Amino acid sequence: MVCRNGADCWKNLTGRSKTISAKVFVGNLNYETTEDDLSALLSEAGEITDIFLPADRATGRPRGFAFVEFSKEYEANAAIAKFNDFELGGRRLKINLAEDRPQRPGGGRQFREPMAPPDPHMFNSKGKPFKNKGSRRGLRRRKRSL
Repeated sequence: MVCRNGADCWKNLTGRSKTISAKVFVGNLNYETTEDDLSALLSEAGEITDIFLPADRATGRPRGFAFVEFSKEYEANAAIAKFNDFELGGRRLKINLAEDRPQRPGGGRQFREPMAPPDPHMFNSKGKPFKNKGSRRGLRRRKRSL
């Protein structure tokens, strides 16, 4: 299907975002599955250009899914047809075309400006924040003496 401006349409009839044609999502992976295991299995469908097996940030353990990119679109479709519901490591794999990640509102992650260094007069000699004690007249005198 072609849109008015000649570019590919970004949504298909189901309302989903455009798919990445040569990349497949492999779900329901065993946690002990490695990139080599996936590569050995899925290379029967075609030439693999990239395998991404994300790990949990806290534990470092694999998250149970992967993204595999093939060199051609028909190879990705062959992998889906051949290996969807295939058993690997005691689990049935779920393989389908990967979809683009939706854009976050606000353009993604926001970075804050670095804070300015603290004013040295805000701290007393022990490094603790200075608390205003005494009268205003005494504070003014203390400021003048610095």
